[in-house]
Amino acid sequence: MQKGMHTHRERCVRAVQSKDARFDGWFFTAVLTTGIYCRPSCPVVPPKPENMTFYPSAAACQQAGFRACKRCRPDTSPGSPEWNQRADAVARAMRLIADGVVDREGVPGLAARLGYSTRQIERQLRAELGAGPLALARAQRAQTARLLIETTDLPMAEIAFAAGFSSIRTFNDTVREVFALSPSGLRTRVPVRARTTGGGRLTGTQGTPSASPGTPGALCLRLPFRAPLNPDNLFGHLAATAVPGVEEWRDGAYRRTLRLPYGHGIAALTPKPDHIACRLTLGDLRDLPVAISRCRRMLDLDADPVAIDDQLRTDPFLASLVDKAPGRRVPRTVDEGEFALRAVLGQQVSTAAARTHAGRLAAAHGEPVDDPEGGLSHLFPAPEALAALDPESLAMPRTRRTTLLTLARQLGDGTLHLGVESDWEETRARLLALPGFGPWTADVIAMRALGDPDAFLPTDLGIRRAAQELGLPSTPAALTARAAAWRPWRAYAVQYLWATDSHPINFLPV
Repeated sequence: MQKGMHTHRERCVRAVQSKDARFDGWFFTAVLTTGIYCRPSCPVVPPKPENMTFYPSAAACQQAGFRACKRCRPDTSPGSPEWNQRADAVARAMRLIADGVVDREGVPGLAARLGYSTRQIERQLRAELGAGPLALARAQRAQTARLLIETTDLPMAEIAFAAGFSSIRTFNDTVREVFALSPSGLRTRVPVRARTTGGGRLTGTQGTPSASPGTPGALCLRLPFRAPLNPDNLFGHLAATAVPGVEEWRDGAYRRTLRLPYGHGIAALTPKPDHIACRLTLGDLRDLPVAISRCRRMLDLDADPVAIDDQLRTDPFLASLVDKAPGRRVPRTVDEGEFALRAVLGQQVSTAAARTHAGRLAAAHGEPVDDPEGGLSHLFPAPEALAALDPESLAMPRTRRTTLLTLARQLGDGTLHLGVESDWEETRARLLALPGFGPWTADVIAMRALGDPDAFLPTDLGIRRAAQELGLPSTPAALTARAAAWRPWRAYAVQYLWATDSHPINFLPV
């Protein structure tokens, strides 16, 4: 069992007393004298240490009878970085819960995806997080409900079912228990001008909504992160590799279509100094928590950049790169299968050629979508649609056709599954067994689709060129041995090495 930060009492007390926002989401402070729980950076006067107790999750605080603080809004903290840097059962379960699996498939569905019994999953989650999967999913439903209550004028019944509650009564009881206010009480605390039907904005700290112009029917919110965050390579990579019709960079925002459990949607993400502005247009509001979770994951917003950069700075060859532009994130994806297919399309061709191939496939075989702003037209084709194609219709070398269609068939029939619950090493081995898959393709999928923070690309031409310029070993074997000092953050070292080049992926579009 992992030992969470909440067990280190002295460190937690120091973080609370210094109001250190870096630890928001790592643990939660419950105040015995007031019955509320807070994030470490809560702006109020810190309680006396003897009145503090610490929990690893908001769900554990709620189960212990504490209510969410109305000032610091601990339910909107950035997620714990633990779940994105680990591949054990608890971390994989947390990623699945964030993706809404418990709401859609129940605890048996969660356990089945992980290959454990429901009893084993319950026991492991309770041991580490102080709450079982139902309580953790309930905490997420409460957060979604609060977001909709405070930022829209939707009827409460619609909000209840959009947030995943099975009944109005359960919705009312949960909101009262978690926030010490009725749903209508939460709404009356927000100025009427700040709410529009389907619109509005929610901050990541105080939670004060404000009017937000934009697409009718869109929900606007702020995605919090741990500072620093360097947007250059993050948004630069997404924009430079954007598939026409599926993704675009427009007016300072990265926009893309989303395939979601209950329908499709469009996300527009704009980097700001202290948050990511997120505008979601959804066909079904029940997809809201999943859409938020996938956007956060794509932008790697739950990372702990201070811990990552401190580790990489210990290498004098990387220290100057980190100091020059700290806080680089790994650009990831909202759809693991889509990224794997696009990685195959990008084998041994330029970024522009990969975009062209992907754009043609999307236009011909992707599901059409309606974009109110007019720039996006399709979802990326589902694996099943690509698996049914005539190989001769694909304008690419025969060996790459075989690789692409084999991957599409295995993804389509479930032989190969890429998802947030994937075991990184096992999945990498299964990818390498496919025809046409070498270490570069398997590792770039591990890094950007599976989310392995230690994935490394020693055969990548850009990495080898950067290593040579810095005086590092440039042969794959020697560079891999040298990179052992960067573990477990080699995927982040890749971002810093790539950034030494003048390729468009390293620059925020203007």
